[in-house]
This record gives sequence, structure tokens and C-alpha cells, in this order.
Amino acid sequence: MSIHFFNEMERLHRDIVSMCSTVEENISEAVRGLQNRSAGLAEELAVRDREVNALDIRVEEECLKILALYHPVANDLRRVAAVMKITVELERVGDLAVNIAERSASLSMFPGFSMPVGLDEMATESLEMLHDSIDSYVEMDAEKARAVVTRDDIVDDLNDKLIEELRKGMVSTSELVEPGMHLFSVIRHIERVADHATNIAEDVVYLTEGQIIRHRLKK
Repeated sequence: MSIHFFNEMERLHRDIVSMCSTVEENISEAVRGLQNRSAGLAEELAVRDREVNALDIRVEEECLKILALYHPVANDLRRVAAVMKITVELERVGDLAVNIAERSASLSMFPGFSMPVGLDEMATESLEMLHDSIDSYVEMDAEKARAVVTRDDIVDDLNDKLIEELRKGMVSTSELVEPGMHLFSVIRHIERVADHATNIAEDVVYLTEGQIIRHRLKK
């Protein structure tokens, strides 16, 4: 391949790493805002999400340009294919950050509503999975990626427990229904962050080993 191809691949790598950093920062900020029940964070994250969307488009265009001009094969082709898939997951996590911030604004209107104890644990686990999946891509570490995939069951179990706890509270106390519905959305959004982290990790295994592991490591 020519020097132009290598330059294009390097630019692609820089852009995907920049997108990873921005998305991780946005979702972390959204979770911190949830703990503080921030009412004004949604607008700020919506503005920052436009940067994520712009990067998503730019990376896709770069991938299509590389495929059209250089016809990469083997490892190079896998890298382009994996990057295109990873950007989709990152863009969706960026959207989830905005969604969580919007629910935080709604929950700020219910200062007496108590957050369930397990929510912090679930959020922490989901954010760590996202961080580790991004690290596994940057480091091209298949073992770290596989470890992320196996941790998705932890978040799923926490999700089930929180939803059941929330359901019982809403059934027993009608005043909890409205804030409970906002919190229900938050829990689902956080669970989706872990799902996207898992998908990224699976893409990293494909990139580094050429093996498709979707649906194979989960219980």
C-alpha cells in the first residue's frame, strides 16, 4: 500500500480515538449529573453531542473513501470494517448521554424521591465496561475485550433487580409512579451503555483475531 493509504489509516485512527474520548466524557458527565439531579446539563450535552455526530459522519466518509480508493484486504479491511461498526456504537452512547441528562432534569422536580442503592453500582460497572472496551481497541487487546463481554451479565442482573425494586415501589405508592417512570428510563439507558460496550469489545476481538464472537460468550 502507498504512503497515502497509511496516512489515511492514521487519520482514521486519530478520529476514532477522538470520538471515543468525547463520548466517554459525555456519558460520564451525564451519570454525574444524574447523581446531582442536574436540571441544565441536557442542553450542554446536546450541543456536545453534535461534535460526536460530526465525527461519526467524518469517520464513515473516511472509511468509504479508503474502501473505494485502496481496496484494503486482510487486517486492513478488518480494521476499516470494525471502525465503521464501532462508530455506530459510540454514536448511540452519545445519544444515551443526552437522554440520561434529560431524565435527570425531570427527576430534579422530585427532590424527595430517593435513588435506589444499586444504581451507582450499575452505572459504575457500565462506565468501566465502556472505558475498558475503548482501551481494548486502542491497545488492540483481545483478552481485555473478551473480559468486557463476560461482564455484561453483571449489569443485566443489576438491571433486573433495580427494575423489580422500582416496580414494587410504584405499585405500593402512587406518588412514586411519575418519578419512577423517569428512573425506569435512566436504568434502561445505563443498561444500554453496557450493551454498546459489549458490542465494541466484540468488534475488537474480530479486528484483532478475525473471529466473530457475537452471541457466543454470553450465558
